[in-house]
Amino acid sequence: MWDRLITDCHVATMVAQPGNPLGIFPNAAIGIDGGRIVRVGKRTELAGFRAREVVACGGAWITPGLVDCHTHLVFGGTRANEHAMRRAGATYEDIAKAGGGIASTVGATRAASADQLRESARRRLHALMEGGVTTVEIKSGYGLDTAAEMRLLNVAKAIGREEPVRIVGTLLAAHALPAEAKEGAARDAYVKMIAEEMIPAVARAGLATSVDAFCETIAFTAQEVEKVFTAARANGLPVRLHAEQLSNQKGAELAARYKALSADHLEHLGSAGARAMAAAGTVAVLLPGAFYALNEKKKPPVDMLRDAGVPIAIATDCNPGTSPLLNPQLVMNMACTLFGLTPEEAIAGMTINAARALGLAHEIGSIEAGKAADLCVWQIDELSELGYWIGMPGPARRMFAGQDA
Repeated sequence: MWDRLITDCHVATMVAQPGNPLGIFPNAAIGIDGGRIVRVGKRTELAGFRAREVVACGGAWITPGLVDCHTHLVFGGTRANEHAMRRAGATYEDIAKAGGGIASTVGATRAASADQLRESARRRLHALMEGGVTTVEIKSGYGLDTAAEMRLLNVAKAIGREEPVRIVGTLLAAHALPAEAKEGAARDAYVKMIAEEMIPAVARAGLATSVDAFCETIAFTAQEVEKVFTAARANGLPVRLHAEQLSNQKGAELAARYKALSADHLEHLGSAGARAMAAAGTVAVLLPGAFYALNEKKKPPVDMLRDAGVPIAIATDCNPGTSPLLNPQLVMNMACTLFGLTPEEAIAGMTINAARALGLAHEIGSIEAGKAADLCVWQIDELSELGYWIGMPGPARRMFAGQDA
C-alpha cells in the first residue's frame, strides 16, 4: 500500500517525449511512497492501486517542485540606496568602484550575527517556498575569508535542517576582492587562499556541493578563475561560473573546459562560448531579475543557445543589490517577456533544467519513478499560465518529499 495517491489532475512530468516536450499526462495520477514517486500515469492505469491517503486535485495541474538554482540568499543589510543611484544614472561598475555593490554587503554581512543572518534569510526563503520552490541553491560570497565564508554556508545548511526544503550550498569566495586585496601581491594571496585554504576546508566540512566564481572586469580574471577551478576539481567539487554578464571575458568557454554544471547570466555570450557549453553539457542559467534591476539593454542570446542545443535554466538570483526578487512566478514571466522564452521553456527552466544546473537531475526536477516527491499543485486552467500571470500567487499545494509543506 502506498502512502499517497494523487488523482484528478493533469501532470507535466518534464520527461520529454516526441511531440510532447513537457511529458504531459492529462487526467493523470501519481503514486507516492516513502517520500518518493513510485508511479505516474493515466488515472485509469493507477485506479487499482491502494494508498493510505487519496488526494483528489479537482483537475489542477501538477509540476515538479520549482528549483531556484542561483541565489545569494544569506546576507546582511540591503542596498536600497543603490536603486536610487542607478535611477540617477550610475552603472553597476560605477557603484562597485565607489565602494558599493558586493563590498557594501560584505561589510553588512560581517557585522551581522549568525542568528540575524539566519532569520533574515529564513524570511526570504519562506517567500520562495510560498511561490512553489522546493530546492534552493544558496551561495556564499559575502564573507571573503575562510571563517566568514564557512559561516554563511553553515547558516544555509542550518536553515535546510529546519525547513521543508532542499538547500544546496555553493562556495562563491571568488565573488569579489576584499578591500585590502584589490591588486598586486595581496590580490594574488587572496586567490591562493581560496584555492589552498577555503576550498579544502569547505570540502572537508561538506558545506558545499560546488564552487562558483565571478569572471568579469570588476571581479576575477580568467587566469584567477582557473586557479580556483583547478583547486575545486582537486577537492572533488564541480564548478559553476558567473560569466559574460557585463562583457565577454570568454568565461563560458573557460567554464566548459572544466565541465562546469552551469554558466550564469550570459548577456554577452558569443557563439564560441555557446558551442563550448553545448559540447560540455553546461547549462545556461538566465537571470532576468538582474537584467531588469540593472536596466540592462543587451539580452542573453536565447536563439543562439537554442540553436547550439544548450539547456536553459532560469532563477531568481535573489541578492540585495542586483536582483531583490523573491517571486518565482515573476521570474518565469520575465523570462518570457524580457528574454523571449516560451512558457514551456520557462517551466523547464525552473524544473528539470534547473536541476541539471545543480547536478541533481537524478533526484529532482521531473516527475518520474524513483525521484523525490517534490510537487506543486496549481489551480490553473492551462499550464502556460505559469509564464503568463505577472507575479501570480504560489501553488495551491506544495509537497516536499510527498508531504504538504
